[in-house]
Amino acid sequence: MPLYEITRDSLTPIAQKTFTELGFQERANIQRAVRAHIAAITPGVRTMVLAEEFGDWVGANRRIDLLCLDEEARLVVVELKREDGAHMELQALRYAAMVSTMRFDQAVEAHRKYLKSMGSSEDPEQAIRDFLEIEDGQVALSEEVRIVLAASDFPQELTTTVLWLNKQGLDIRCVQMRPHLVDQRVLIDIQQVIPLPEAEQYQVAVREKSMEQAAARPSSRDWTRFDLVIGDQIFTNLPKRRLIYEVVKEALRRGLTPSQIGAAVPWRESTIFLSADGQLDSLTFQSVGGEKSLARYYSADEDIFHIGGKTYAFSTQWGSRTREAIDNINKLMPEGAPVTYAPTTKVVDEVTYGEHVIRQRENGSIEVERNGVPMQPVKPVLRELAMKLQLLPQNGRGNDLNTRQLGAQVVRAVKEL
Repeated sequence: MPLYEITRDSLTPIAQKTFTELGFQERANIQRAVRAHIAAITPGVRTMVLAEEFGDWVGANRRIDLLCLDEEARLVVVELKREDGAHMELQALRYAAMVSTMRFDQAVEAHRKYLKSMGSSEDPEQAIRDFLEIEDGQVALSEEVRIVLAASDFPQELTTTVLWLNKQGLDIRCVQMRPHLVDQRVLIDIQQVIPLPEAEQYQVAVREKSMEQAAARPSSRDWTRFDLVIGDQIFTNLPKRRLIYEVVKEALRRGLTPSQIGAAVPWRESTIFLSADGQLDSLTFQSVGGEKSLARYYSADEDIFHIGGKTYAFSTQWGSRTREAIDNINKLMPEGAPVTYAPTTKVVDEVTYGEHVIRQRENGSIEVERNGVPMQPVKPVLRELAMKLQLLPQNGRGNDLNTRQLGAQVVRAVKEL
């Protein structure tokens, strides 16, 4: 809504300008001004600036305009746009994910660099402790990351997305900054438009209630993921259907037949495989078997099996008896490296190196993603990364490191960069 100048008996609209028309730069002017008065765009939440143009992560050239901390020890990602804020919510979400694992010592180091850039000799740790009103002892940052988007205008697709994300439990605020020229002075009308301040407490209460109901809602589906170890190969974070696929793949590799595997799972014996005569590729297999009939089977070229002059596709439909089926197949497994599996544990360390993300889980297992795609098997990828990092893939006795040892070594090396 426009601003008006009121006289005794009339209202005169004050024309809205754009920052571009007024010659204001996004970083040199707007960001600098907001940095000095962060409270202007964070109403009702006491906030301090930790860092400016923050980008301390490996393999990324993007930077957060302002990285802040609020009074509840939550990190706050602040993104600023001079004009239209189109797509800025997607960028901010990526940044929030990247900083979500930040520790207190890393926050202190980020603030140290910021203070140095400002010419300040203030102690960064003490500054943060004073702000949080924590005199001594350990400080743990909240797992929740808030987002503040500030721009002169927000398109409908952005506001719709933000409203939906907030309903899912995130905390994203949209703050509108609109400049006006009055007697050669630039006045900025700053309004929080999402959530509306007068409705904020209500919206927070609704969101918390929805999250509480979702957590309490019973679910019969088992979402457990598993780590599978076959000798020196480690497959991490597998859903149950992929877990049994990898076990069956190994069983077939060791010489078990599809009929033997089917007999080990009598309640699924007739539907565990689809087969066709000949050594077929996936397209030919689909034309023979019918696309609809293959919809519930692994039928990509890399997933089908060629055995005894026939082509087989393995079922993707596995329910509550998946682990029983795996154990039955494992009992028939011909001699070879042990095949074991266990529920996936939580991630205790994660680093990014180029296009790769390497995670170390609580049980020591290692998983690697490249551009978001899980890499299997893991060890060849770790060897490649170890070479780039100039690491030796052998221990002090000259023996090859196993996957977990090599992964831990790679994680340490990346963290030391």
